[in-house]
Amino acid sequence: MRSVYGISLSMVTSDANGEVLDFLRAQFSRVHDKLDRLGSDVGNLKVRVSALEVDIGNLRLGMGELNGRLDRIENRLDRIERRLDLVQVET
Repeated sequence: MRSVYGISLSMVTSDANGEVLDFLRAQFSRVHDKLDRLGSDVGNLKVRVSALEVDIGNLRLGMGELNGRLDRIENRLDRIERRLDLVQVET
């Protein structure tokens, strides 16, 4: 083995490799933690979107009911106007 200033080059290389591996492990751990948080956030978003879809469906049903009620009111108003001779009856 070759040595410089009494330090074996294989020891320096081994220490450098160890530091690089430690750095890479730390970075991988950070990325892994961020991915876990992202996965949790996506799961929460799925739940919220599903709730919104249900609410939109309920709004559409409610609008359908209101449209039906408006149609019945319009029919009643037409009958009232005809009875009171407020409009000309088309023949």
